[in-house]
Amino acid sequence: MTTRERYEGIIGYFSETMPVAESELNYRNPFELLVAVILSAQCTDKRVNLTTPALFEAYPTPQAMAEASAEDIFPYIKSISYPNNKAKHLASMARMLVEEFGGEVPSDLKELQRLPGVGRKTANVIGAVIWQMEVMPVDTHVFRVAARIGLTRGAKTPLQTELQLEKNIPSHLLPIAHHWLILHGRYVCTARAPKCGECGIGVWCKHFSAQKG
Repeated sequence: MTTRERYEGIIGYFSETMPVAESELNYRNPFELLVAVILSAQCTDKRVNLTTPALFEAYPTPQAMAEASAEDIFPYIKSISYPNNKAKHLASMARMLVEEFGGEVPSDLKELQRLPGVGRKTANVIGAVIWQMEVMPVDTHVFRVAARIGLTRGAKTPLQTELQLEKNIPSHLLPIAHHWLILHGRYVCTARAPKCGECGIGVWCKHFSAQKG
């Protein structure tokens, strides 16, 4: 099977079976999504969604959060992984948003990455979800699933995975393809004991073919 055949088969399957695929983080505006994505690093979306309602009630805007210290924010996010670091990131991020961007989340990916707590993946998530930018955010699910099913070869870093996926997936599908791979990795192609018997892409999957062979 060629790489193109594998991509076409998998993209065709997801296009048909998952025409709508969205972030499972709860948010009402770009600022809330930015906060939620920062909190989601090495943490489940479910845990983030349990945490953010009280946080957003206390700090509903960048201006409100900018006036808070990391110590003020910490109690609201203490159940999340790495709460000390993330509290510092949120306080600093909100201050920079207010001081340098007028309280608006920037749509420029390089400007986004200047914000504390925002790396390439987080910036790409905001770009893809809020502005439908043709980028491929790579989290642990995307990194693992892409390699396992054979969409990437020898990719050792998230950036290598991102570049291979962007090269082979039609640009206009990148924002939704990001969600396809995340959701597939979260519920079917799990890290341990992937549910190959329930998977609809087995015919194109490198891992499944190797198992049969």
